[in-house]
Amino acid sequence: MITVVFFHAHPDDESLASGGTMARLANDGHRVVLVTATRGEEGEPVPGVLEDGESLGDRRTAELCAAADVLGVARVVFLEYRDSGMADDPANGHPQCFWQADIDEAADRLDAVLAEEEPSLLVVYDPNGGYGHPDHLQVHRVGTRWVERHAAAGGRPVRLRWVTLNRDVIRASLEAAVTVAEEAQVSGDPIWSDDAMLQARRERLESDSYGMPDDQITHGIDVRSVLDRKRSAIRAHASQIPEDSFFLAMPDDAFAAAFGREWFVDPDRRRDGRPQVGDPLLP
Repeated sequence: MITVVFFHAHPDDESLASGGTMARLANDGHRVVLVTATRGEEGEPVPGVLEDGESLGDRRTAELCAAADVLGVARVVFLEYRDSGMADDPANGHPQCFWQADIDEAADRLDAVLAEEEPSLLVVYDPNGGYGHPDHLQVHRVGTRWVERHAAAGGRPVRLRWVTLNRDVIRASLEAAVTVAEEAQVSGDPIWSDDAMLQARRERLESDSYGMPDDQITHGIDVRSVLDRKRSAIRAHASQIPEDSFFLAMPDDAFAAAFGREWFVDPDRRRDGRPQVGDPLLP
């Protein structure tokens, strides 16, 4: 059995992007460790969800811990940077935000965890940060820098994986998902009820900065056997994802079709037309 460290940017990223793979690895007896750069202070809370005097960062911390329990995560560590907000948000300039962090200093913080855990596999985002969020881009940079430094110092081998979005699959499924949402009368998420926002998402899927194309993705992990846990972990993030949201309101079969596979890239391996690998631990 090995240790796998997943490095994410904010609470809820772990469940949405890689929750099924984390649960599968934990089921198989591997040690799954979650490192999160920030506590998600710049998120937009569901109206009325916070208690009087409760900060969003505190709520999201508790939600992350609950989701981690669902997924079988053995350890949760925060790097204690501030959430940078979305691209071009004024929060990008906060001196304590992750986007402003020195790459080597952040890699030092990550190293403090990895030196204890001695992982065989480290998971970060793809070079686009999935969809271009500043903190996701920074996770890629910091994780990559750590791997480079570790190798240069002669450390034990640590394989790197990029968790990504399969833009071809998402593009193909978007219209079906919209139809499902309409049939289910999902109105809590404006992405699915606002025509302008929906068109913006369609256009983003045509961009080379959104995820990666299918022919570059080396690993497609079938997580349908643990999909109930992935969805329960998503549900734990109630400050960001309400019950009437697209993720939670869509029928089980549609959810399985949309989220039953998670996508990863081995940056040291070209796919070259070969089938995608279904085991997250295999090269």
